[in-house]
Amino acid sequence: MTAELRPPSAAACPGCLATPVQPVEEAPKDARIALSLPGVHCQVCITTVEHALNALPGVHSARVNLTLKRALVEADPQLRAADLIPVLEGVGYEAHELDPGALQATQSDRAGRDLLMRLAVAGFASMNVMLLSVSVWSGATDATRDMFHWISAAITLPAIAFAAKPFFMNAWNALRVGRLNMDVPIVLAIVLALVTSIWETSLSGEHAYFDAALTLTFFLLAGRYLDYRTRAVARSAAEELSALEVPRALRVTEAGSEEVAVAELRIGDLILVRPGGRMPVDGEITKGCSELDRSLLTGETLPVFAEPGLVVSAGEVNLTGPLTIRATAVGKDTSLHRMADLVAIAESGRSRYTSLADSAAKLYAPGVHILAALSFLGWYLYSWDVRTALNIAAAVLIITCPCALGLAVPAVTTAASGRLFRKGMLIKDATALERLAGVDTVVFDKTGTLTAGTPELTNLQDHTSADLAVALALAEASSHPLSVALSRAARAAGIVPAELTELTEVPGYGTQGQWQGRLVRLGRAAWVGAPQGAQTAAWLSVGQGEARPFLFSDALRPGVAEAVAALQAAGKEVLLISGDTTLAVEALAQRLGISRWVAEALPQDKSARIAQLAEEGKKVLMVGDGLNDTAALTAAHVSISPASALDAARVASDIVLLGQDLTPIAEACEVALKATRRIRENFRIATIYNIIAVPLAVAGLATPLMAALAMSSSSITVSLNALRLR
Repeated sequence: MTAELRPPSAAACPGCLATPVQPVEEAPKDARIALSLPGVHCQVCITTVEHALNALPGVHSARVNLTLKRALVEADPQLRAADLIPVLEGVGYEAHELDPGALQATQSDRAGRDLLMRLAVAGFASMNVMLLSVSVWSGATDATRDMFHWISAAITLPAIAFAAKPFFMNAWNALRVGRLNMDVPIVLAIVLALVTSIWETSLSGEHAYFDAALTLTFFLLAGRYLDYRTRAVARSAAEELSALEVPRALRVTEAGSEEVAVAELRIGDLILVRPGGRMPVDGEITKGCSELDRSLLTGETLPVFAEPGLVVSAGEVNLTGPLTIRATAVGKDTSLHRMADLVAIAESGRSRYTSLADSAAKLYAPGVHILAALSFLGWYLYSWDVRTALNIAAAVLIITCPCALGLAVPAVTTAASGRLFRKGMLIKDATALERLAGVDTVVFDKTGTLTAGTPELTNLQDHTSADLAVALALAEASSHPLSVALSRAARAAGIVPAELTELTEVPGYGTQGQWQGRLVRLGRAAWVGAPQGAQTAAWLSVGQGEARPFLFSDALRPGVAEAVAALQAAGKEVLLISGDTTLAVEALAQRLGISRWVAEALPQDKSARIAQLAEEGKKVLMVGDGLNDTAALTAAHVSISPASALDAARVASDIVLLGQDLTPIAEACEVALKATRRIRENFRIATIYNIIAVPLAVAGLATPLMAALAMSSSSITVSLNALRLR
């Protein structure tokens, strides 16, 4: 849930006493090796890499994250990356050792620019060669025709060598270890088109197919780039969680306090946490009184009173007074680090999702090879003419090239993403729409998701102007969320603060001062001598008079009731799971008509509940916004977080809600269903195209040029069908 209780000073956290530096890691029992795998792109790649690594002696576990193109390996301490890289190269995958803490945004940007540059070169070259081909089709003969063919060759060969390099590299990596992938028939088609064209040109033949090779390369690169753009915004939520860890802390010793790296802390150490600082480790308070913002970890909407004996967790924020804690868990054993591990495991699990395109492509490569080989053999035995047989085999390879198949998913995803973006939703993951279409259960977080996450004063009119003036003066002396809300409401009503003396804030209790010779207090019920009520309140006492409450509630986000009603009307089961109190969660569930709800849920409870629903066969959409939701967001079948969410939650989610209104969530589910139908329609278009075109190519009725035109037509048809979503 959202961190609505951050004090103003949290932006420059006093707990981070120096510029963050890379902590010195303790030597782990098991080595954790991170490898970059730029060549993985589907479920088969994941399975191949994981099997190869897990079969190596000394490796305890290996997980591949497809989004980040990484493998995380747990192994014996003596095992090094240099031992793993040759194993992966042996199964056809390029691998590089990676610093586990390093972000890969720069590398990803370079990959995108590289694809775009290759696409531009292929497009520019194909347009120029097309112009030369038009001259040939218009009747150029003999020496003029040969000259145009040789000029086309001079343009095409270097352009193909540069633009088609990704296909050549991927095909070579597969072939040299005895595997086939979709890039192998693509490369064969390009090479055959070039060889046939050069052969025809050298023999002064009438037909050359340089334009076919370039057009084929252009459309394939277009599909790759569209797919890249839909994945480009995905980053690791586990890295964002790690960024919340405090790099340095103040360790208390007999000689005073010393600033040390958090990695140097040990269990039993005493640590001083200043107001506004974040807890560096799990521990127990030994000295001091304050209030803690636990919303990142537990979802509690209000600060918790902190006193000696209270157990604290890494990542919680100390709000008002200095605290001394005794460390009970440090490093990788802290609750914050365990949560990051939960997210990393869940991300790896999600990467096993097999998209429709991957499923459709499983039998493609061997089928195309067999068909082209049989076509070549059959025509050679029939005509004993290698030139004719080669032309027909090239036509078969070109006409069956997976341009339409490659565009089927990214074209629809791009169109649907554009439509939802205009509605205020940002699609971050390439397969999010496919997964969203299958959702039958929606789980909402409460604070910051269904509610605004900030308290609002509800009974301003119940108080006299004198009480409001005193309360405003006391509230403006504190940064407590309830004080801030009271100040905002009173100022909006035109209240002027009273003149108080001896104004002080008592950490963990409230503020007090003198007004007209009387002691006035604004704070906790027990502090001012008032009974504790069920509703959130700040109490005002003036002298010996009876304390009077200022009542607060958490306002609903716009469109919440409509979104819940629309989802239920669509036949989806809606649940509410929150770390907030039972009374608050029950009241909201009844207000929205949600029959199933869970209160006081810890982060591990949320992710466990998501896992339980998944085991029951449910396809869960998780909507949450806080650090305590991050593992659940990542473990869900698909997830959404508001733009106001913590960075780690936005990163963990597949879709980001850009505005305050929640009504687009129901529409996103409807668009996802339409998008999936369009994807299936595109597959049917590609199938019908192949059923009609392939027999013509095998029968020798389609030249490589005709095959390229037919392939281009199918690609354009698929793209136009996708645009119907806009």
